[in-house]
Amino acid sequence: MLTSLRLLNFRCFESLSLELPEEGALFVGHNAQGKTSILEAVCVLVRLHSPRAKSMRPLMKFDASEFGIAGEGWERDLQVRHSRAGSKMLIDGEELKTQGEYLENGGLVVWMGNEDVELVRGSGGSRRRYLDFICSQLDQGYRRALSRYRRALKARNLLLKEPRLREDSIQAYTEILIEHGEYITSARQHVLTLLAPHLANTQKSVSGREEILAFEYQPGSGGSMVRAFESTAESERRQRQTLAGPHRDDFKILLNGFPAGDYASEGQQRTIALAMKLAQGDVLRSVGGKMPVYLLDDIFGELDLQRRNALMRYLPKSAQKLITTTNLDWMDQDLAGWSRYLVDAGTAKLEDS
Repeated sequence: MLTSLRLLNFRCFESLSLELPEEGALFVGHNAQGKTSILEAVCVLVRLHSPRAKSMRPLMKFDASEFGIAGEGWERDLQVRHSRAGSKMLIDGEELKTQGEYLENGGLVVWMGNEDVELVRGSGGSRRRYLDFICSQLDQGYRRALSRYRRALKARNLLLKEPRLREDSIQAYTEILIEHGEYITSARQHVLTLLAPHLANTQKSVSGREEILAFEYQPGSGGSMVRAFESTAESERRQRQTLAGPHRDDFKILLNGFPAGDYASEGQQRTIALAMKLAQGDVLRSVGGKMPVYLLDDIFGELDLQRRNALMRYLPKSAQKLITTTNLDWMDQDLAGWSRYLVDAGTAKLEDS
């Protein structure tokens, strides 16, 4: 768990220093005041991952030349710094050479936000990111494989767009895609298998109903990347892009046997998204061997009272929960031991409970 968080030139915060109790903290305030940025900073510090940006550059405060995030957690002092020259990661003052070294013995995170409903009704990209975030926390090799796959995919697509195709070079990248793509697909399938037994419990706990929630994996290679590249070769040359591989993976979400994106109501879709994130936490805890930090970003305004409190009751009592909300009128939970911060215009003031 994190016991402190310090920010310098991160998003709207010029500087910020917070103490975080084991139970958790509430960040209360109007929209666009910086609440989400605090949770985002925790995610970057723990997992080197922003749920809101594809790169580090947008995280830097306007007109600043660098940002820094630091905190104490898991009996270590963690620091992440970023400037135009690149990123630095330090543990107990020692700079590490690779992201893998930094993440190897770090914490685990579950991020829950309003955008999670896109897992149910959005494109396959949302669901791939969901799997990638879980896989990368459970398997250090997955993060490397995904990075190498993406680089090879970009290079291969550029080759396919050239006026005169260099088949030897295309084939070289094809082999890289097959090697790392099969690893990615296997890991994603395995994680869906791990999630399955938890989904029934989380869905019932949040919805209060006997509803059957299931996943059906749809690999972008059809099951064999070698055969997929052979069968799509002619179409690839015509369309000038790579048509098979895990960058096209997806999975169906079925509620009582029907596609949830088409048949589930708005309330059911939000419940399913919550159930998926709670199941993620269960898997991280049971397989990853650590209790994750739960980051809940202003999700309660879109939930009815029953679902709000069902969610709070399901979260593990021993887990640290960091929650943003515009008000606390909905909560009937015991907040003893929690810190409560009022967030306003890039400041966070500790309030009396």
